[in-house]
Amino acid sequence: MAVTEKQLIDDLTAGKFMPVYLLTGEENYYIDTVSDHFENKVIDPAMRDFDLSVVYGRETTMADVISDAQRYPMMSPVHLVLVKEAQDLGQWDLLATYLEHPSEKGVIVFCYRHKKFDKRTVAYKAIAAKGCFYETPKVWENQVPRWIKDEVSAKGFNINDKAAYLISESVGADLGKIVNELKKLYPLLQPGEAITEDLVEKQIGISKDYNVFELQKAIGRRDPVMCNRIINYFAANPKKNPIQLVLPILYGYFLKVMIYHQLEDKSDAAKALSTSHVQDYAVAASNYKLGKLASCIGYLHETDLRSKGVRNSGNVTDGELLKELIFKVIH
Repeated sequence: MAVTEKQLIDDLTAGKFMPVYLLTGEENYYIDTVSDHFENKVIDPAMRDFDLSVVYGRETTMADVISDAQRYPMMSPVHLVLVKEAQDLGQWDLLATYLEHPSEKGVIVFCYRHKKFDKRTVAYKAIAAKGCFYETPKVWENQVPRWIKDEVSAKGFNINDKAAYLISESVGADLGKIVNELKKLYPLLQPGEAITEDLVEKQIGISKDYNVFELQKAIGRRDPVMCNRIINYFAANPKKNPIQLVLPILYGYFLKVMIYHQLEDKSDAAKALSTSHVQDYAVAASNYKLGKLASCIGYLHETDLRSKGVRNSGNVTDGELLKELIFKVIH
């Protein structure tokens, strides 16, 4: 059967177990959350050496997984077999055969990461009939600020819109990394207190005024003064703003501006660009024609090669490379 994360954890807390669980999908954070609950809550720490088997798909076989599941638990309610990186495991048809008469005291948890499980297979049909299927919901880039607000609210705090946007644009759509950054902030707050962009800047080290996303906006406006201020800040703080982090983000930015240019129906822009900040791309598109955008991507490629030493740059620093890049882009 298919379940939500809450249903699954509620059942585990109540001591209700299925013989097999398949955790799958593109959003690894949710797979890790449920997997950690199995590993840390189902088996008592004192019994893990006896009643918990943790294996990796590339290093085991389905036959060995099934054999482990047939072991009788020592003192725990079940013998738990946790299969990490299960997408590397083969012989899934053997699981279907096992589930015809599964062990009453064995639980197998498959962590099938990075992609969805093929629902056309015999194994899937057997899991759906005898076990538990949990497919993680995908969180798209334009949904991340809302996700951050919900996550913070669930912990008993608040976060303003700009702070949520700043974290999402700086960290990206990696929910695990976002949660780790938020954990730095919770101890500094009283219940119900809000996370602000000032707190994010101070504790996480993301400048609310001088970051790569403010740089994008300045580039889009062709604002040389603001671009130079931000690049000078980057040059003075190279560890906080490494060139190898800045360049891929700018590449994605220019690519989205090109996509915006070519949309026949601009009302679909938010979905096509996976962002709620469509106006920024509209402004950039009005200032950069497609030919110029193609040149900008070429400048990025050249700067990337020079920063890695593939092409000789002499003693030019990363900050100087960025200044040269931005000059070419906005002129």
